[in-house]
Amino acid sequence: MKPLIAIALVCFCASACNNKDKKTKADVLAINIDSTIKPGDDIFMYANGGWIKNNPIPNEESNWGIGNLVVEENAKRLREISEDAAKENAAKGTASQKIGDFWQVAMDTAKIEKDGIKPLQPYLDKINSITDNKSLQTVLAQFDKIGVDGLISFGVWQDAKNSEINALQMWQAGIGLPEREYYFKTDSSTVNIRNAYIKNISTMLAMIGDDSAKAKKSAEDIMAVETKMAKVHRKLEDLRDPYANYNKMAVNNLTTIAPSVDWANYMQTNGIGKTDSVIVGQPEYIKELENVIKNTNVEILKSMLRYRLVKRFAEFLPEKFGKEVFEFNKLFSGAKERKPRWKRVIRAEENAVGELLGQLYVKEFFNETAKNRYENMVEAVRIAYKERIQKLTWMSDSTKQKALIKLAAVKKKVGYPDKWKDFSALEITKESYLQNVINANTWWHNYNINKLGKPVDRDEWDMTPQTYNAYYNPSNNEIVLPAGIFTVPGYKDEELDDATVFGYGGASTIGHEITHGFDDEGRQYDEKGNLKSWWTKNDEAEFKKEPM
Repeated sequence: MKPLIAIALVCFCASACNNKDKKTKADVLAINIDSTIKPGDDIFMYANGGWIKNNPIPNEESNWGIGNLVVEENAKRLREISEDAAKENAAKGTASQKIGDFWQVAMDTAKIEKDGIKPLQPYLDKINSITDNKSLQTVLAQFDKIGVDGLISFGVWQDAKNSEINALQMWQAGIGLPEREYYFKTDSSTVNIRNAYIKNISTMLAMIGDDSAKAKKSAEDIMAVETKMAKVHRKLEDLRDPYANYNKMAVNNLTTIAPSVDWANYMQTNGIGKTDSVIVGQPEYIKELENVIKNTNVEILKSMLRYRLVKRFAEFLPEKFGKEVFEFNKLFSGAKERKPRWKRVIRAEENAVGELLGQLYVKEFFNETAKNRYENMVEAVRIAYKERIQKLTWMSDSTKQKALIKLAAVKKKVGYPDKWKDFSALEITKESYLQNVINANTWWHNYNINKLGKPVDRDEWDMTPQTYNAYYNPSNNEIVLPAGIFTVPGYKDEELDDATVFGYGGASTIGHEITHGFDDEGRQYDEKGNLKSWWTKNDEAEFKKEPM
């Protein structure tokens, strides 16, 4: 018996020592419980109260939740990738070279302060060269290509009624505040925003050389023009009607509606090739555009362009420009402090070369095993959704069958794309942060415009793998679930059990995105992504009666 006892003691000691050395993580859900609250009194605070108490909203944020922790973690991962790339001295044209050079010059604040507005000067010179409406429209089109919003908004997207075709489309534009109601609501908060907007315009025009009196007058004139444009903007709720915002017409009809616009020159300058038709979201906007182009003093529109140029690129200029924009934007965000520079650079880098970052990100943080796990989860949720549809009491059998066909056809894209975009034509250097951003904006503009006349690529992604978000695209009848949406801060995917990931990613993300295919907008598209009614009239009426 003694040898057996000795062996048992050795085994116990070895096990105890190993357990002592091994770091075990607390249950990701249990650690956030507030046990001082009875679940029967307030189940939300019982489950989340501990987290809320231990996580006050940081001054640089307007809100704070688990999603912010994911964004923070992914930002740190991208920073590490960028810093490593900057040290690598990689061959020109490689992903590491573009990422590394972008990061290095963006973080060189001494160079940016020394250069001042010099990198912006060639674009200011273009505005100064404007003498009439014709030259104004040429510069407007050129600025579209570099990402500066003007009076006309063109883009190439899937035709809502024929999802196999990429079509030229136009949308209402011309305003600088987020949406039309900011120009007309009379509550004190909105009035304050309008006054602050005029002050912001005036301040930024003065920062690039206008005297204070001229800057103030220009700001008031710009506000007046934008208010005219806002009057014909459709309200947010009206923009949710895909039929009302689908108005296909011959390109030649644009000249009939707005003869003061040289549409042929505008499209050619913008890089838009030959096309016979255009889908106009809001035709009434084009009518107002005619009035603005025809009747507004060109000097006012030049000042508007100057303001929009400097505001668009303020973050890539000396600090005083970025600080001025932040002070104005606080009225919308609620944040008390500006984010640290490295976070602002990461955001700019993601906008410019996010998919290049994504290629390096997934190698490290989202392997094939994780991809398969969430692909299988999509199918499990799809089965559950199918059962829900079958059990609906208010929907007829004929509509149910079409709904099930659409559900089965929903394409899943999980983690990262199978085919990456080709950024070989994008030039990124160590010369200028601003110019790198402009080069990237131009690349993205050309990428979009070059889709015109080509078949729709249904394998394309509109989000990067590291994005903490997801989407449903009705024209493709697809759900897109980037790797970033499944991140749990502080945990590798293999450390999470199925109960956690189903609660975290199954219902709240996968089920949510599938549901968009059957909500007030998505339900109007068929299984192939075409804007086409497939409901009976009675079922449509019953749907609208159901509580949302």
